[in-house]
Amino acid sequence: MSVPDYMQCAEDHQTLLVVVQPIGIVPEESFFRIYKRISAVSQVNVRDSQRVLYIRYRHHYPPENNEWGDFQTHRKVVGLITITDCSSAKDWPQTFEKFHVQKEMYGSTLYDSRLFVFGLQGEIAEQPRTDVAFYPSYDECESVEKRIEDFIESLFIVLESKRLDRATDKSGDKIPLLCVPFEKKDFVGLDTDSRHYKKRCQGRMRKHVGDLCLQAGMLQDSLVHYHMAVELLRSVNDFLWLGAALEGLCSASVIYHYPGGTGGKVGSRRAQGGSLSAEAGNRHRPGALTSNGINADTSAEIGRAKNCLSPEDIIDKYKEAISYYGKYKNAGVIELEACVKAVRVLAIQKRSMEASEFLQNAVYINLRQLSEEEKIQRYSILSELYERIGFHRKSAFFKRIAAMQCAAPSIPEPGWRACYKLLLETLPGYSLSLDPKDFSKGTHRGWAAVQMRLLHELVYASRRMGNPALSVRHLSFLLQTMLDFLSDQEKKDVTQSLESYTAKCPGTMEFITLPDGLKLPPVPFTKLPIVRSVKLLNLPTSLRPHKIKSLLGQNVSTKSPFIYSPIIAHSRGEERTKKIDFQWVQGDVCEVQLMVYNPMPFELRVENMGLLTTGVEFESLPAALSLPAESGLYPVTLVGVPQTTGQITINGYHTSVFGVFSDCLLDNLPGVKTNGCTVEVIPALPRLQISTSLPRSAHTLQPSSGDEISTSVSVQLYNGETQQLIIKLENIGTEPLETLEVTAKTVNTKEKLYGDFLSWKLEDTLSQFPLKPGKIATFVVNIKVKLDFSCQENLLQDLNDDGISVSGLPLSSPFRQVVKPRVEAKPVNPQESSKGGDFSHVKTLEAILNFKYSGGPGHIEGYYRNLSLGLHVEVEPSVFFTRVSTLPATSTRQCHLLLDVFNSTEHELTISARNNEDLILHAGECQRMAIQVDKFNFESFPEPPADGTQYANAKQLEEERQQAKGLEINSKLDIWEASVEGVLNQLVLEHLQLAPLQWGSVLRNSSPSPLSELTIKTDKISQNPFLANGILFSKCVDHLHHIHKNLYAHLIYGWEG
Repeated sequence: MSVPDYMQCAEDHQTLLVVVQPIGIVPEESFFRIYKRISAVSQVNVRDSQRVLYIRYRHHYPPENNEWGDFQTHRKVVGLITITDCSSAKDWPQTFEKFHVQKEMYGSTLYDSRLFVFGLQGEIAEQPRTDVAFYPSYDECESVEKRIEDFIESLFIVLESKRLDRATDKSGDKIPLLCVPFEKKDFVGLDTDSRHYKKRCQGRMRKHVGDLCLQAGMLQDSLVHYHMAVELLRSVNDFLWLGAALEGLCSASVIYHYPGGTGGKVGSRRAQGGSLSAEAGNRHRPGALTSNGINADTSAEIGRAKNCLSPEDIIDKYKEAISYYGKYKNAGVIELEACVKAVRVLAIQKRSMEASEFLQNAVYINLRQLSEEEKIQRYSILSELYERIGFHRKSAFFKRIAAMQCAAPSIPEPGWRACYKLLLETLPGYSLSLDPKDFSKGTHRGWAAVQMRLLHELVYASRRMGNPALSVRHLSFLLQTMLDFLSDQEKKDVTQSLESYTAKCPGTMEFITLPDGLKLPPVPFTKLPIVRSVKLLNLPTSLRPHKIKSLLGQNVSTKSPFIYSPIIAHSRGEERTKKIDFQWVQGDVCEVQLMVYNPMPFELRVENMGLLTTGVEFESLPAALSLPAESGLYPVTLVGVPQTTGQITINGYHTSVFGVFSDCLLDNLPGVKTNGCTVEVIPALPRLQISTSLPRSAHTLQPSSGDEISTSVSVQLYNGETQQLIIKLENIGTEPLETLEVTAKTVNTKEKLYGDFLSWKLEDTLSQFPLKPGKIATFVVNIKVKLDFSCQENLLQDLNDDGISVSGLPLSSPFRQVVKPRVEAKPVNPQESSKGGDFSHVKTLEAILNFKYSGGPGHIEGYYRNLSLGLHVEVEPSVFFTRVSTLPATSTRQCHLLLDVFNSTEHELTISARNNEDLILHAGECQRMAIQVDKFNFESFPEPPADGTQYANAKQLEEERQQAKGLEINSKLDIWEASVEGVLNQLVLEHLQLAPLQWGSVLRNSSPSPLSELTIKTDKISQNPFLANGILFSKCVDHLHHIHKNLYAHLIYGWEG
């Protein structure tokens, strides 16, 4: 034998071999359709008997193997079925002649034959014949199965006659010597009358009869014959046939123990009948087999059938038979097939280690020079057997060898498709899957070096197949899953190859379907670059939407009666599905920040990187970036514009790296940190941009409330100066600006302000609303700086009158004197000295203008935006009131207010007071100015509340009262916008105040000349005693009593109790 049958199993020893072949030109599809129907009749119950005949069909069988039919009868072709097309009667003779030629090829061993003719009709087809069957077409052949059963019964008749003929002991006849082909020349000239020769003949014949009994369904008889043959052949050292007898004994025992068969098709064979008793036939019931497939009642049956080997003895006898086969060089095929049969039995017994020993022996069996196809078949069946015993990696090893054999250089037309298909089948054995998701779960499984080699071979095979998309997919998979195991040079080589492939066929995210139906999933590059965190960013401060709070508040849940629920606060939802506490706005650019790094040893160029979203129509604005070699964490911001409203979920991102387009989902990224991926998109709002007439400020305002300032401006003013700030409001959005509210607050200042720091009229601006997109409105803000103008008295030398009488000078003429610092006066508190003595100290005022605006669909839903403008004002000192005093005037309702004014600037100043001449002050000069003023009646003093809760103490109340007095005076003086509020002490205030009581008398409706000065105490005012000085006008002292009486009636009260 030269061609091994790797599909052989132990139960094949009981089958009859029937060859089915076409004659002439027969369509392949039609032939195999009939062949399938014929091979379905694989077992037939013998009529009037309990025996079952098993048939093994082959559509190709080497004639040289048929020569070993005497050695093992299941190798003998006993039946021939031919199929042919014959459309006309004139072709019939030639067709029938071909049938006879085909029979002669197996003529020495054939029991019977049949010819199936398709397409021939007429007189010839109507003639009754036993060996020929005529059918009109391949579709009209209902009786094929019946014809096959009749054919098998004819085979049984011949088989039974041969069995009976060989089994009958004819003592007078000479037993022929059965030989294998290579033995015939060795027996020439032997003594045929020797006892040794006769035993050899008897032993071989017993073994042959055992084969016939086994094929005829007489299992028990075959066991008896095999045992007798073993004893006879062992005595004459006929090792080749002794091995065959032992193998026959093993096959019969396997058939007895494993009625389901060992070929892998469980249940394909029926329960055995034959010479076994009814009890033995009934033992093959469901559930009668143990875990290893052996009947639990084996010991009892073996007691009655002593000749049957136990499962352990079967393997031992196989080992012995194989050792005998190994003694003969020409029996390599027999030895190989015996190893395969033993492995199939051991696989059922779950004895993997012993099975691997048989397979290892089969690997080293040296056969003749095999063809490439035979090598592929041999390695493939070895792989299949290793797979059956659980040696997956060994199975993958031999299957890979078979794949490489498909593309051997000696083959004129290499089978790259077969090579690729076999390589795919090796993947499970190397713990390799073509789904990248399997490599993101836990640690790496398998040998990375072997897996990379296999992936390279898949890439090469797919390229030679002419499928560049498949090459790109496998190379992408190699780079994605084996990146951690590639050296720097290998990374460069793989990426260069990938770029060359993608230049012709870019990588996509589509599934690739192979011809056998296998679908290759896409391979996203989640490691190029590697993403460590994903963070959804809030809109800039000036663009963040705010919800108008209702009366009940937006954060109060109406579904629960509880203010706080720990269950809700600590719910363990998925991190990526939780909703974020800020909103995005329809039509505005939104940002997502990714922290990435480049694991490659060279610069990584990432193109077309954008966001993948669901829930809302989203326009992703792709970006391109270049990451340095082996960079650390690198922030990348991806942007996009939501086009509709609702809930939007960030599912991942897409990239294009090395020509491969990837959709990377966050669910497939292990270890990625995120603050949540779902955010609400609210309706569109207008966008306001402001520009001012002032320059931008280099100072950054840091308000205590945590508000962020979008822009800041700065200005320098003198104390008391007023300037206009012109603000241009431009609607740069797509929605109209409908509402605007402006508020201001002073921040980060300890200075005391007098008057309104910022003032405006919003009505002029609102008259231009609604402001269409692209339009500009103007808003004017008045900046009025009025700080304290006082200066500590002990820092400047007092000014004196030089003895000049006030009455001798014009009240409007100021008295000039140069200021000299007082050296002898030292302050008690050094801090106060430094605070008040620096006349060049620049003070800072900071304020925030807040613009609250809304419009469009967002305004309808109750949303608005805030835009803040920071104002930084540097206040330089202008003038100081270093000293204030008063002098009485000719009238009790007036007085002279003396002010010492110091010019702290570097410029000449002109000071104007109401109803007075201008006063010119040079830089660093101090002068005194006298102003005649009317005394004041302070009607705006704050009174202490009834409950005493508005002011903390009497000191605070007094400060408020004094401030009110200063405001009253300042409003009437109006001295160049310079306030005297901070310099008025209590004594000056008392001099400027009208007397609590002013009174006069009129005698007989006339104004008399003064006669005398009287002091009068009335009963009315005695409840709150005080002395009131007045001038009593009277003409006659005699009428003093009358004057007193009338004076009491005409008192004028200016006192407030």
